[in-house]
Amino acid sequence: MSKAGLDPDAPLKIAYLTYRGKPHVGGQGVYTRHLTKALADLGHTVEVFGGQPYPILDDRVTLTKLPSLDTFNEYFPGRFPGFWELKTREDMLEMAQFMTGVFPEPLAFSARAARELKPRAGEFDLVHDNQCLGYGILKIEAKIPTIVTLHHPITKDRQLEMSHAKSWSKRWSVGRWYSFVKMQGKVASKMPRIVVVSQNSIDDIHTDMGVEIDRMRLVPVGVDPDLFKPLPRVERRPGRLITTASADVALKGLSYLLEAMAKLRTERDVTLTIIGKPRPGHSMDLIDSYGLAPHIEFVSGVSDERIVELYAEAEMAVVPSLYEGFSLPAIEAMCSGTPLIATDGGALPEVTGIDGDTVIGCRAGDVDSLVAAITRGLDDPELRARVGAAGRQRVLERWTWTKCAEQTVEQYREVLAMPQNVEKLRANGRL
Repeated sequence: MSKAGLDPDAPLKIAYLTYRGKPHVGGQGVYTRHLTKALADLGHTVEVFGGQPYPILDDRVTLTKLPSLDTFNEYFPGRFPGFWELKTREDMLEMAQFMTGVFPEPLAFSARAARELKPRAGEFDLVHDNQCLGYGILKIEAKIPTIVTLHHPITKDRQLEMSHAKSWSKRWSVGRWYSFVKMQGKVASKMPRIVVVSQNSIDDIHTDMGVEIDRMRLVPVGVDPDLFKPLPRVERRPGRLITTASADVALKGLSYLLEAMAKLRTERDVTLTIIGKPRPGHSMDLIDSYGLAPHIEFVSGVSDERIVELYAEAEMAVVPSLYEGFSLPAIEAMCSGTPLIATDGGALPEVTGIDGDTVIGCRAGDVDSLVAAITRGLDDPELRARVGAAGRQRVLERWTWTKCAEQTVEQYREVLAMPQNVEKLRANGRL
């Protein structure tokens, strides 16, 4: 029988859960792809259990698909499933929540994962849940040592969406949609260890979700410095900005950047590349109303190498978010040597550093401040060069996926050494 759970040098077998694994845009999918690869590089065996959209994984990492009803896919968001699609109890659970206006994926996925892992408890040393936190995770944790990554409290998304809702009915709808957050708080509070990506998120998770500080540990995410690097052969396009829009939600602040673009274009030729898909909604309405469509390019479904080229083509990258738990797009832009403009929302100052040194800063939710920051950068090539170089150095010194994986494994070892988890390992034949 394996003693990997208690041997500090032995490789581990990890069941990794991600209810959403969007490959290129969206923190959960990017985190899944690169962390599991880095864990494999360290010699560990990882099997990913995922729902749609499925993640792209390293060849050494196995993907076990746990398909949802996929009611919120990119092509038909909010589609109504056919009765013939309801094949399992978990499908019925997902459909019931969908019918009541609740985001159903975390609860339904956790139930599917619990059913899948129940007969396989003896195959894994540990389960790593990537921010699902459905009630099924508690069933898994009762049988298999479990750790959770919580990138940021979804309470912030809910608060911002509620504040932007213009009618009572819209606020009711938003509140109903985000009611799964209460479940996540309850589950998180009962988990023995929560891995969090920034100190800001630790503080907010404690305040908003009631998770005790001593249950949380800081393990920042990373970036691949050999992939995200300066490309001197690629010429930067004057006035070209780049941003990432993983979702058209208030939290990401895209509407403020679009308004800033409209103001800037009255005086100069500024264009914008958006890494993400155009979706019907508030931001597309703003693009049409401001007449920005000819000056904005959406790019999606491209390779990481092409994304690096897009950064190299831009004079500056922009993260206009009202709140971030960390921000992978920020450190990817910085690592590529592209000067970054970022707000002070959430953990961004913790990540991006000092204004005028490693970032060009502005106030979150303030269009005039964002316009001033963009103007300042566009008008000062020496500032851009200094911020771009210093930003990459900051990332190289702090955040790589190898460091992230090493620190994550340290947390695995601590969790496995807990007395209650030693008993689980023994009961599962892992000791």
